Amino acid sequence: MVGQAFGLYGHIRRNRIRSGFLLAGLFVLAYAMAYGLILVAYGLGFVTAGESAAAATGRTFLVALPFVTLGTLAWVFIGFRFNVGMIGLMSGARGIGREDNPKLYKMLENLCISRGLTMPKLAILDSEALNAFASGVNEKQFTITVTTGLIANLDDAEIEAVLAHELTHIRNGDVRMMIIAVVIAGVLSLVGEIVFRMFTQGGLRFSSSSSRDDRKGGGAAVLIGIAIIVASWVLAIIVRLSLSRAREYLADAGAVELTKNPDAMISALLKISGRADIDGVPSGIMDMCVENDPDNAFSDLFSTHPSVTKRVQALAATAGGRLPQAMPPRPPAMADREALPQMVEARGPWGIRPPH
Repeated sequence: MVGQAFGLYGHIRRNRIRSGFLLAGLFVLAYAMAYGLILVAYGLGFVTAGESAAAATGRTFLVALPFVTLGTLAWVFIGFRFNVGMIGLMSGARGIGREDNPKLYKMLENLCISRGLTMPKLAILDSEALNAFASGVNEKQFTITVTTGLIANLDDAEIEAVLAHELTHIRNGDVRMMIIAVVIAGVLSLVGEIVFRMFTQGGLRFSSSSSRDDRKGGGAAVLIGIAIIVASWVLAIIVRLSLSRAREYLADAGAVELTKNPDAMISALLKISGRADIDGVPSGIMDMCVENDPDNAFSDLFSTHPSVTKRVQALAATAGGRLPQAMPPRPPAMADREALPQMVEARGPWGIRPPH
């Protein structure tokens, strides 16, 4: 049993280290976008200098570097401090107490007691969609939000599995990382979109007083700057997706560890699939949900979550869950390689012996 626990938590620890590097990469992308913006400004003649655009941009970037860092940190602080409130405003979720839904509250309370965890807050989102997500960056903020559609359509065991899934995201530090990544990537996306709109709508022009050579050199600087901005924008989105994607397998695993009921997690995922889209909720919040994307091969290439099919097959292959008759299992080696590498033990990665 010790070996299984070490395998699970060692994998979680490695995942957190990788996430730390990815998060640091987001700061690097913020610097790259700032450099691209400065290069565009020099190329368009908004800032004049008696040297090449590259040299002037480098010098200005070094001056701006502390301000970019402080600005990014300030925005991260805002995300840390007010993320739950902002998510509540954007989604329309409302907090509830024990008296509002005793059964739901008791389910989450029992899960927390079983592992000695601090009880997170509960919130309800009025939506026919079947979904749930966790938010917050510390024990005072952690909140699990579930939709009214999920409560109405899942049975008690399935709801408990979903709550355990979100509780695992909190335990593993996924929620904190996702909040930071979404906040930073959101800023980069906003800047990239503004620049893109300015150019597509003809809002930027070269100075008419510039010479032909200056315009030619400025045009090259603008193109390079735009390329850097677009690359930073796209990479920020990719980093955000990578922070979310791998964690869903571990959260499914943690739900099985908490509930000892892989079948309930499988059943919940199958019911949620195709009914998860919450109308009017920003994509950043959907990235944090139990399920986000349609379950098909093409969308899976660009999704924030693995497909429900892969998640269900991984649970069947490594946690002893049973698949519906209409969904034959893949070979275990394939599911393990895609879902939970280096975690398949004789008893399964969570110390649960598959039924014979």
